[in-house]
Amino acid sequence: MYKKYLSLDIGDVRIGVAKSDILGITATPYEVIDRRKTKAIKRIKEILTKENISSIVVGIPKSLDGSEKRQAEKVRLFISKLLKEIKGLEIIEIDERYSTVSADKALTAMNKKGAIEKRKVVDKVAAAIILQTFLDSKK
Repeated sequence: MYKKYLSLDIGDVRIGVAKSDILGITATPYEVIDRRKTKAIKRIKEILTKENISSIVVGIPKSLDGSEKRQAEKVRLFISKLLKEIKGLEIIEIDERYSTVSADKALTAMNKKGAIEKRKVVDKVAAAIILQTFLDSKK
């Protein structure tokens, strides 16, 4: 059975969103939710409904040594709020240690050099990297 996934790179200010194709093979950047301007949980709920998705892959930030810091607690708090709002949602947590760094390097390689230009897309690219890591691990 085929299954589409949504991925979230949850930050204090922005949430990067990516989605998989219907076959669950390829991750694509979707959007960046600005938490200062948008009700994030409401927006995620809209995306899940529009895209007919019931599983979310969430990157859990870890230190280089694999331990979890304060940001991981913040991400888990957001996940718990999401689960209260959206019944039957499957959450899959994965280590996102290098996703933003990888996204930043990829954007630099594509000549997205301006800080403002990068900031607009780096979170959704990081979400796509998180999701692609998960999808590749399922093979």
